[in-house]
Amino acid sequence: MTDDVWTVGRLLTWTADWLGTKGSDSPRLDAEVLLAHVRGCPRIMLYTAFDTPVTDADRARFRELVKRRGEGEPVAYLVGSREFFSLAFAVTPAVLVPRPETEGLVVRAIDLCRDAAAPRIVDVGTGSGAIAVALAKHLPHAGLTATDISAAALAVAVSPAWGRCLAPTASNFSNATCSPTRGLEDRGT
Repeated sequence: MTDDVWTVGRLLTWTADWLGTKGSDSPRLDAEVLLAHVRGCPRIMLYTAFDTPVTDADRARFRELVKRRGEGEPVAYLVGSREFFSLAFAVTPAVLVPRPETEGLVVRAIDLCRDAAAPRIVDVGTGSGAIAVALAKHLPHAGLTATDISAAALAVAVSPAWGRCLAPTASNFSNATCSPTRGLEDRGT
């Protein structure tokens, strides 16, 4: 291999080192997620392609994302999604990035509601909808309402990705703060 050939492995190593100097808490993971996004493959596939040269076009796209990450933009905003409770959620600057620590809240809510006959749950400030969807998926007998005052956040929460996780009637979305009776259908959508 000559020094001018940028393979998957070489790009990951160089990028992880560079992102480490920029203060990333997880520079290798950031590099892998960004490169997998650019290549349109699952992250695990990068490991089988370490010696594969990366095209100039992919390197240019990757370089732009890495630059933005080095400036502090969250990886989830760069790739447009984040995994939460083993589910992928759309993420834009209109919502907060779902945090791993919040999964503990979901686990606790599931534990509290699992044996209840018909629990009623309201997710106020739903943002990406990660909490609401995770709860609805694991508590199909629960009545669940997700609310947010931000129309932009609700647009993310009701994105097409929801259809893969839940039936359309499983959750009730509202842009009226703390209004469990006003749903998606009331917004004219």
